[in-house]
Amino acid sequence: MSQSYGNPTRTGVYLDFLNQSIDTRYDLSNPSAAPSRYDSEATEIESSLNAINRIRSKSRGRGGHLPHLINAFGTLGDGSTSNCLLTGQGEGFFIPSYLKGSVYIQRLQKEYEAKNVSQKNNSSTHSSLAGSLSKSTSSTNLNARMAPSHRGMTYDLIEKVPSYEYEPLPPLPSKWNNHDKQAALEVLSDGLELKLSTQKPERDREIESCAIRANHPMPSQCGLYYFEVSILARKREESTIGIGFSSKKVPLTRPPGWEPESWAYHGDDGDSFCSQTSGKGYGPSYCANDVIGCGVNFKTKSAFFTKNGIHLGTAFKDLKGEFYPSVGMKKSGEHIRVNFGQTPFIYDIDGMMEREKILIEHEVNAVSTDKVAPPLRETELTQALVLQFLKHDGYVESAREFAKEVYFEKKALSLNPETILPDYDIKEEEDTSHRQRIRSAILDGDIDAALRYTNLYFPQILKDNEKVYFRLRCRKFVEMIRKAAELQNSNQENGTKKCHKYDTDWYDDIINHQMEIDGNDPLSQTYGLLERDDTSKDLSEHEHLLNETIKYGTELSAEFRDDPRKEVRQALEDAFALMAYQEPLNATGVAYLLDPSGRVAVAEELNSAILQSLGKSSSSFLELIYQQTTVLLEGLREQGGSAAAFLNINDYSKPKPNMGSRR
Repeated sequence: MSQSYGNPTRTGVYLDFLNQSIDTRYDLSNPSAAPSRYDSEATEIESSLNAINRIRSKSRGRGGHLPHLINAFGTLGDGSTSNCLLTGQGEGFFIPSYLKGSVYIQRLQKEYEAKNVSQKNNSSTHSSLAGSLSKSTSSTNLNARMAPSHRGMTYDLIEKVPSYEYEPLPPLPSKWNNHDKQAALEVLSDGLELKLSTQKPERDREIESCAIRANHPMPSQCGLYYFEVSILARKREESTIGIGFSSKKVPLTRPPGWEPESWAYHGDDGDSFCSQTSGKGYGPSYCANDVIGCGVNFKTKSAFFTKNGIHLGTAFKDLKGEFYPSVGMKKSGEHIRVNFGQTPFIYDIDGMMEREKILIEHEVNAVSTDKVAPPLRETELTQALVLQFLKHDGYVESAREFAKEVYFEKKALSLNPETILPDYDIKEEEDTSHRQRIRSAILDGDIDAALRYTNLYFPQILKDNEKVYFRLRCRKFVEMIRKAAELQNSNQENGTKKCHKYDTDWYDDIINHQMEIDGNDPLSQTYGLLERDDTSKDLSEHEHLLNETIKYGTELSAEFRDDPRKEVRQALEDAFALMAYQEPLNATGVAYLLDPSGRVAVAEELNSAILQSLGKSSSSFLELIYQQTTVLLEGLREQGGSAAAFLNINDYSKPKPNMGSRR
């Protein structure tokens, strides 16, 4: 039976903060500091988080910066993905329903999509630009190179790669391995069906069983792995099929479960076999039309089986090693089909996954925090973190309203009417409104205004932070392409677009004249291509914008032409690759580069640089907690077999669906 655990009941404005997105474009003209009492509480929190900064420093040495992540008060994406194949069944990417929304599947999908984009760029013959810009093997995109979003806008974790490098994840089993089987076994069509030939080769007639393994082992990083096998033989007679898993070195000439490092559930007698020829009574026998499921829980190091959607109990314990799904057959004509998650399962494995998560939540909640500093109650600690976050990010009016709400709530709950509560004095900070104005300009896509304000209010920032300057320049180029594409779409929808010779090939016209990042063929030489009608006196607004985009791209290319950094070259390639598409806003694999969420990453990196230049922390305390938790969970996942595999921090940082009714 599933349960849900909501957050403690909140009231008034505080609840609104948890339920609603903060408008990051709101121009706060009155800068301030946090209330005096909360200054002292924030100091206590800061002392308890100093260790986090030290860990962040150590993590940089291991491979880069910790990612800036989404805050708990913005509109969060759930990180979930559809339970469907993205391409063909055997080789394509699919998401088993019980892994939907897990960190493992998010990262795996990101790797898959990045690989596809890289392959498309490398093999594209669409234009000379695509060929010239696809030399790098890096799969990281422009937005992924930027510090990920964490304030106020939807920016799903599945849409970006953290700034530190991960080892490639092991993929999910997706089909039977045609090169890891006995010859008498025939792998059919999509690689999911398997049949034992009625005429065995001479060399296979004396073997005890014909077995096969899947193409990949079960990944321990997913926490729980499950697959099902359907028995397709026509006759409902005794089955000599064994279903289970084994290591790579187990011979395939004996039934699964009979050899060391091999475990299986057999259909003829219903026994389970744990690395030996003598079985143990486990469940009912099975035959034609039955569906047998096999699951491994890497946290508990145990395995179980199901029959026709019924859980049969734990079959094996204390499992160690790397396991491949495996099936063995004895009788000619036996026929099965496996489901590795490409289609819905018979057994409710989704429910089992949820129950595992709830058990882990209970374990976490049972840990005492009495000795954890600062010694504040949950409500006070949460209020202090939220107020410090609002102060840090410059949401002045929101901080004022929140502070008032907290004050009056405490006053209403005070048992002693004579108790003197601290006043909430809102101080002003000159830089706050400036940072908000810059942020607002970037979030609106007006990079020119952001550059202008930055040079006006903080003239040294871009000189001292070349990386931030480069990303602003790249983002401007992306915004120009976005605006041109939107204008083109608008013209088509309104029926006002003129039907000239090159109207459907304007991207091709540019690309065919090579927008090379080495500057050998400047784009400025292509302006004449845009004159599509000799009788036209003026270029259309769209053509003018495209003309300006080409000019700016040429300048950008020339400015960073000699930069040796791999990430700079890759970012330029990603940005220029947008020009290879006639409709980049709808182009699979690159459309996300134009998504407005990419602005948030740029805005936050610039904001962090400004804060650091002012001697302030680039991250709020709430973000530091979020980052530390993320790193802790990731470290545990890398070890394999950890409870962390079942947890996704985004599940706990987004508002609960029923919170709006709690008043």
